[in-house]
Amino acid sequence: MADQSTASVQRPTRLHFAGVGLLVFAIMTWLWPDFVWNGAAFTVEGLIAVAPLVVPGILLTAWIMASGADKIISRAFEGHMARAILAAAAIGAITPVCGVTVLPLMVGLLAAGVPLAPVMAFWLSSPVTDPAMLATTAATLGLAFAIGKTVAAFGLGLFGGTVTAFLTAGKSGQSALRKNGLASSLKTRTCSGSASFSPRVWLNADRRETFFRQGFATTRLILICLIPAFFAEFALNQALTPGSLAVYVGADKWWAIPAAVFVGAPAYIDGYAALPLTRGLVDNGMSPGAAMAFLVSGGVVSIWGALAIFPVLRLRPFLLYLALAITGSLLAGYAFGWVY
Repeated sequence: MADQSTASVQRPTRLHFAGVGLLVFAIMTWLWPDFVWNGAAFTVEGLIAVAPLVVPGILLTAWIMASGADKIISRAFEGHMARAILAAAAIGAITPVCGVTVLPLMVGLLAAGVPLAPVMAFWLSSPVTDPAMLATTAATLGLAFAIGKTVAAFGLGLFGGTVTAFLTAGKSGQSALRKNGLASSLKTRTCSGSASFSPRVWLNADRRETFFRQGFATTRLILICLIPAFFAEFALNQALTPGSLAVYVGADKWWAIPAAVFVGAPAYIDGYAALPLTRGLVDNGMSPGAAMAFLVSGGVVSIWGALAIFPVLRLRPFLLYLALAITGSLLAGYAFGWVY
């Protein structure tokens, strides 16, 4: 009964937002028909251009979640500290973990007594990229940005985990958690129903269902984010002249990378939606280093990520997380700007 009541509340809400969106689109089309239709054409062309790289990433993401490969993540936190940090950072940089799973997984590991250092390594690296994000980044910003973002995610996790290990001296992760009901309630939620790893997901009905559900969810997420983002890129290019941002965040400005972190990250939008917007910013003068700093910091320093972490982490680990995320993002921006 509760589920039906919840669905009845959610369904009108979704229809309401859809109706508002259609109304806004109709008004814009009436007021600026050329702008709207040219923007729509630009958006469709952008989606077609990125599809060959994005679709394989979506399929890989769905397979990882359906096969139960995400459960292998927890094994990275066992054993010698240095090896655990290295493995956690590497797996976090390449493994898709949905927003529902990240927090319960971290809370569960900390509550089980796993040291904060490897947990911090995974926590910092996992939000930055995954197979679908890697493919979408390559399609939107180019292979250099895709590889750079993945390397930055790994480096950020390795840096954060190492610093945390030195500061906490291998203390139990339980000391980092707040003592409240929220931390306890998050331990039992999961994103995938697969309890064990099985690569042949097509042989099991539940895994097939998980595969299609995850694939649909990822596809919907990417479309919801990319459609307005491509349109925003078109609007940005119409509003700015080539090179106009070079005065503020160009390669010769020492404050470009710090500005991208301290100004862009708190207002960061979804990672997929940020890619076309970042491409528009780069086309209009933003330096590659500042763009990379913006992309990396947004995943780990955004206000949404901070609000999700704060209720379950004590103040000192929370501030350490923010300090490591900001410092690592700055280093990633400077390093990419130097290499690019």
